[in-house]
Amino acid sequence: MRLHNREIRQDVRELGALLGDVLEDQTSRQGFETVESCRRAAIDYRSGDLESREPLISRLEGLSPHNQRIVARAFTTYFELINLAEERERVRTIRTESNEGTLEDSLEMAAEELGERGVDTVEDVLDDVLIEPTFTAHPTEARRKTVKSKLRTISTHLETLDERLLTDKEQAQVWRDIDAEVTSLWQTPQVRNRQPEPEDEARNVQWYLENTLFDVVGEVYDELADAIDAETEGDLEIPKLFEFRSWAGSDRDGNPYVTPEVTANTLERQREVVLEKYREQLKRLSGVLSQDGSRIDTGSAFEASLEDDRERLPGVARTAEERYPGEPYRQKLKLMRERLARVGDVRPGGYDDVDELLDDLEVIARSLRNNGGESVVEAHVDPIRRQVATFGFSLASLDLREHQQKHTDAIAEALEGEGIDYKSLSEEERTDLLTEAILQDDPVVDLSETEGLSEDSARVLQLFENLGDWQTEYGVEAIDTYAISMTDEPSHVLEVLFLADQAGVVSLPEHAGIDIVPLLETEYALSGARRIMGTLFENEAYSQALEARGQTQEIMLGYSDSNKENGFLAANWSLFKNQRRLGEICDDYDVQMRLFHGRGGSISRGGGPMNEALLALPNNTITGQVKFTEQGEAIAEKYANPRIAERNIEQMLNAQLRARLYAKEEPDEEELPEEWFDAMETMADVARQEYRDLLESDGFVQYFEQATPITVIEDLDLGSRPASRSGERTVEDLRAIPWVFSWTQSRCILPGWYAVAAGIDAYLDDGGSMDTLQEMYDEWPFFRTTLDNAALSLSRTELEIAEQYADLAEPDLRERFFPRVTDEYERATELITEIGQREDLHTRDWLGENLARRNPYVDPLNMLQVYLLQQTHRTDIEERTLRLTVKGIAAGMKNTG
Repeated sequence: MRLHNREIRQDVRELGALLGDVLEDQTSRQGFETVESCRRAAIDYRSGDLESREPLISRLEGLSPHNQRIVARAFTTYFELINLAEERERVRTIRTESNEGTLEDSLEMAAEELGERGVDTVEDVLDDVLIEPTFTAHPTEARRKTVKSKLRTISTHLETLDERLLTDKEQAQVWRDIDAEVTSLWQTPQVRNRQPEPEDEARNVQWYLENTLFDVVGEVYDELADAIDAETEGDLEIPKLFEFRSWAGSDRDGNPYVTPEVTANTLERQREVVLEKYREQLKRLSGVLSQDGSRIDTGSAFEASLEDDRERLPGVARTAEERYPGEPYRQKLKLMRERLARVGDVRPGGYDDVDELLDDLEVIARSLRNNGGESVVEAHVDPIRRQVATFGFSLASLDLREHQQKHTDAIAEALEGEGIDYKSLSEEERTDLLTEAILQDDPVVDLSETEGLSEDSARVLQLFENLGDWQTEYGVEAIDTYAISMTDEPSHVLEVLFLADQAGVVSLPEHAGIDIVPLLETEYALSGARRIMGTLFENEAYSQALEARGQTQEIMLGYSDSNKENGFLAANWSLFKNQRRLGEICDDYDVQMRLFHGRGGSISRGGGPMNEALLALPNNTITGQVKFTEQGEAIAEKYANPRIAERNIEQMLNAQLRARLYAKEEPDEEELPEEWFDAMETMADVARQEYRDLLESDGFVQYFEQATPITVIEDLDLGSRPASRSGERTVEDLRAIPWVFSWTQSRCILPGWYAVAAGIDAYLDDGGSMDTLQEMYDEWPFFRTTLDNAALSLSRTELEIAEQYADLAEPDLRERFFPRVTDEYERATELITEIGQREDLHTRDWLGENLARRNPYVDPLNMLQVYLLQQTHRTDIEERTLRLTVKGIAAGMKNTG
């Protein structure tokens, strides 16, 4: 059976030709020929027909500023269109392999593996698993929302051409519509003229939840249910396996623009969206459930539920009976829609919580089953039940986050008015004071009394005062998690518990309305995990809060700052060791751990294939519950297209089900061979030293500033949050995202591989064996995934391009640092290919094709960016062109930070 009408080469060729036509129409024949000459020069060099890039560079530098802008715009638009072609190819692969039964990491494969262990094991694993993707507002999305909307429309047209049988006339009409969108795209400003606000970011996250995931999740549940039924006896109920969360509109760390009003508006808007989605679903269900009440017995439970609603909403009940005489299910659904409309309304009768809605759906499902309507339940009722269980009344629960120093300062200022010098207290004294204050009945501070406090401290107290109101209005589950950045001491966690207690959000021992999540991201915090968590688990107040939250402790690990502090190899090893250590600590105290992986989109910030990452985690950390961040352009790449979104969720679920199965079978995990552990210790120690030596070398910060476009990136309106924490120019102060973004732009993706070779060579020089490294790669998922991810970053690095950026630096800085980086790159390439026993760095054929297709088109943007960075006095049009090259390279690399 033929599933598709097209292939990627056709899409690339025809979209490229269409862009050429639009370019000529919108500029001139000369403009088209200018772009074409640059394109040919770049391709000829890559294919070996030119000995150097000098013809391309000379061509670009000789252009007028107006024509330089045309070139930048043309190549940027090209990548946006080619990204759609590659997205379509991913969909083709998914559909084809699914149809042929060859799709890896499928739910059928996971169900088969589970089914071999028996129905009891299947039930246990399903009951344990809960996956919580958490969308952040981190500023790594370089495209404007308007541009993304136009690209989505073009994507839909490509799907029509590829998957539908069309007449010649219909095809011509689709291409006319694509032409119109590409023309409009060309005429649309690519660069934002204002910085996005936090509510813009919240709406962006909401779009994916509302327009893609809301429908896709139900399809994944259906697929899993079918797969489980095929492999096990009996009729297993699939429990809730997913819960979506968000930081957009609630993450305050480093972002003074996230105010209580922003958070309140986000909560209100998300509730309105999800309630309207449920009303639409129930309206469609009403079109299905047209059964004649005189011909079926709906059952006593259904009749009682319907009667309760009639008493609750008598006026609506009369309308429903008049509109749907003799149709009990439709009457019930009419009343349910009205109850949804009254959630959060001053009118009585609305649902108090999501469980009441689930109960109503269960009553309908049971009644239908008793009347032989099993297929109706499976096709129409169960999908809604799963949506309600997944998205609740909040669409996505919000996590609050703030830096620990803000809490410390706020408490110190508030307690100063009570005669307590909190700042002068030792860590032990602070812990004792906070514990006693939490356990006593009377409040210690008045959160509403902020007169005389600093602006930051007043904001902290106001937040906690608002938190209780939000939970009352929207439900505890709508905003019930508080992450603490840079947690280094037990008191940093107790400070949040204290503030929540003063706000009435916590009332021990009966109630704790929030999970408090320490974010461990520094080496000091990670190495002191037992000191921090052990102290908390033994603390009288915190242990009561933990018990009130079901003895589950969420702990967040910061990948980005850990990498920026320690380098790629050392950070990965530290995170692996400390995850195991955290698992042991929680086991010692009989606490269930839920790890929250603060992963970024790029390899250096914890990115890479999620399913491989989940399977590479230490067994003793895999409790079934897992949480991880989804950031920036990675959100669009994973969740904009429904089929790709479904595939991503399927792969996550496959990996987590299998990982939990293996962890249950070997909860303690086989002890790592001592030789492997020692090898990693040696490699990581030396790698960290080499990485830190580079960063701390005199002049390196100046080299970074001169050899990357960091100054341009800091001025881009990517997100609402500032690029650095204090505005200082130091690596430590710079946020991880612009740090990685800058290196990615210059095609020297140093954060994803630097010092890997130094570490491996140190191990070999110390008497280590290449055979041992190859054995580690073959048999240890952690080591294999780490090297494979480094290989991906090396594959995307282009040292010839990076050399052009290095030449922008002062000569002595260039000679001091670029050869050092080059030597490390070349040696890492040699070592990783030898350890992996392969010829190429990467093991994915599609990546090689992808790079070959993209690199010639990224080169002109890089060369133009280098030229513009050289100019000490840029005109306004040159400044806009420079900013546009950043967007274009990001689109070409499919990665920012």
